[in-house]
Amino acid sequence: MNNECESLIERKSITTVCIVIPCYNEAAVIEEAAKQLVMVYNKLIGQSMISPESKILFVNDGSLDQSWTLIKQQVDKNRLFAGLSLARNKGHQNALLAGLMIAKDIADAVISMDVDLQDDVSCIEQFIVKYLSGYDIVYGVRSARDTDSFFKRVTAESFYKLMKFLGVEIVFNHADYRLMSKRALAGLSEFKEVNLFLRGIIPQIGYPSTTVSYERKERFAGESKYPLKKMLSFAFNGITSFSIKPIRFVSMLGGISFLVSIIMLTYSMISYALGNTVSGWTSLGVSIWALGGLQLLAVGVVGEYIGKVYLETKRRPNYIIDQVIGLKYEKK
Repeated sequence: MNNECESLIERKSITTVCIVIPCYNEAAVIEEAAKQLVMVYNKLIGQSMISPESKILFVNDGSLDQSWTLIKQQVDKNRLFAGLSLARNKGHQNALLAGLMIAKDIADAVISMDVDLQDDVSCIEQFIVKYLSGYDIVYGVRSARDTDSFFKRVTAESFYKLMKFLGVEIVFNHADYRLMSKRALAGLSEFKEVNLFLRGIIPQIGYPSTTVSYERKERFAGESKYPLKKMLSFAFNGITSFSIKPIRFVSMLGGISFLVSIIMLTYSMISYALGNTVSGWTSLGVSIWALGGLQLLAVGVVGEYIGKVYLETKRRPNYIIDQVIGLKYEKK
């Protein structure tokens, strides 16, 4: 351990860290993830960087395979592990939030990551060093996208650029691999929205933050739980949850269409005066289809926002906890 780490540890008491890992049908990778994380924890505990009371919390998001059984086995074998099972599948973001809200009461700092081992576990030490340096939020940022296909790389980077263009504060090339302090998590708990997009919410907390670069690896085993359809849905949810610019764009298109209609009206009147009553059928047909498509698009965009308002007003819970093991937990 270098001198910088030693001096930081001297200035702060030993940190209790909890890693939160959402799992949905991840039986193929849970054991390997547990193995690698135990090695990291044993090293950090040996260096007195983290407390022996630190935990690794697997969150079972209503899995249909043997994920929960494997999680319980890890908890039985090693006191470092804990498990949380939701009553039903609620999606990655809600499962992650459930784990974070449990972990904030038992740890000084909480790290979130995916179970597929694409996030580099060796960066955990760097996260903790940054935390000890005074940062409340440490974002894991991909240094490159060499492991992605051309399509995924282009669409992912375009998504981040689009979010920036729409005025959404978001960390470029950051997913959900991050460290948050106890007070940052307390700030996160103040956000009560149902339509969760944590990548957009967390930068709004406002506490000191920094980044750690890492190379994202290939998935260890199993299949991605984010096919194209889910990725598009996730991206659209992020955009509509944090920006009203799409509605403004629709309004702008409406204004442009109105101007075009005036031009077409003027053209029709001139054509009628000149006796060209047959000409213009093509432009008329195109105009009808264009305006009809624009109206349907506008209704769809506005409907999406109305739907989100509807869901928010119902105040349904983001998740319901079924079982917690390996922790002292009292249901509130």
